[in-house]
Formats: sequence, structure tokens, C-alpha cells
Amino acid sequence: MSEEKLYRVGELSPEPPTQTQYESKKFKKAKHPEPYRFEVNLSAEAGNMQSKTGVVSVNIPGFSPVKLYCDEQPPVGQDTAPPPLAFFSAGIGFCLMTHLTDILTARKIQVDSLKLEQRIIFATNLGHMREHGYMTDGRCDMVETHVIIESPEPEENIQNLLNEAENGCMAHYALRNPIPWSTRLVYNGKEAINRSSENLGA
Repeated sequence: MSEEKLYRVGELSPEPPTQTQYESKKFKKAKHPEPYRFEVNLSAEAGNMQSKTGVVSVNIPGFSPVKLYCDEQPPVGQDTAPPPLAFFSAGIGFCLMTHLTDILTARKIQVDSLKLEQRIIFATNLGHMREHGYMTDGRCDMVETHVIIESPEPEENIQNLLNEAENGCMAHYALRNPIPWSTRLVYNGKEAINRSSENLGA
């Protein structure tokens, strides 16, 4: 009898993510007309081969911290959890659907069925170019989203629903607009790299 394959995605975490390089901020309620600003914090650790674990939390009260598992396919990994780009892609689609469902409820728009289909095309030379002396390089070539709605509402109402949802979706904003970024390398307790969009002019 073959052993059942262990495949894990996530579970509730008893503790929030641990930060040693920055201090997470407490959520503060905003006053009109200021927007709410909040953080999503992650602490991750590498395991055997390509297995990784991470604890992620949203600093808005009411959200529980979650422990997520991540892996890659054989032979580099053991296919015990979703790969990083699966989480990334699902997050984009789920974020847009959150805004769609929130807005249709708030605007009292009748929707009988709401589905989303999404394709993201990635490119990488990982796995077949490094043996020829190339540095690892990767990119995202396209994000294609199809929102499929069945509704008795006038078409204009459904178009406005999507327009407002896309405008409110923070994940889609990050895809479409240059945003500030920074990366630090802490090597044996010492900062070895500190680069950002500001000091690179990107």
C-alpha cells in the first residue's frame, strides 16, 4: 500500500511574524478624507531543498496570522506545497474578487454568478541557461484577467462595478504602477547590500 502524499498549503499560526530588521506598525484608524493604510508582514525560512515556511499577517485587528508552506516541483523540490508564483497569482485574482464582492454588496447590485479566470505568463532561464554560463534571470510577461458575471442588472452597472473594483484593488494597482521598493542583504549580521528604487533611479 503506497503512502499518502503530504501536501500542505497553510494553517493558523499561534504567533505573528517575527521581525528583526524592521518594526511593524500598529494599525491606526483613518479620519476622513485620509485612506486606511495597513501592513502585510511576512517572515519566511528556508528548509530542505526548496521547501519554505512563512508566517504572514495583516495588521488590521481581526485577521489571524497564518503559517504557509511553499515548495517547488521535482527534482529541485518535492512538490509538498504550492510554489511561490501560485500564491502570487492567486493573491492577485482573489484581491480583485474581494473588491468586486464588496462593491456589489455595498451598491446593492444583483449578481447571480461571479467567476474569475486569470492567466499570468512568466519567463525564466532557470534550469536550462545557467549551465551555459548565464546568470539567473526572470520576468513577468503578461497578466490576463477575465471577470465572468451573470446578472439581471443593466450592462452599465456591471461595467461600473468592474471599473470601481479594479480602481480599488491594491494588487492590480501594484501591477500597473511603479511603486517604491527596497532590498537589503544582511550577511553574518552586517548589511552587505542596500538598494532601492530611489537610489537606483528606477
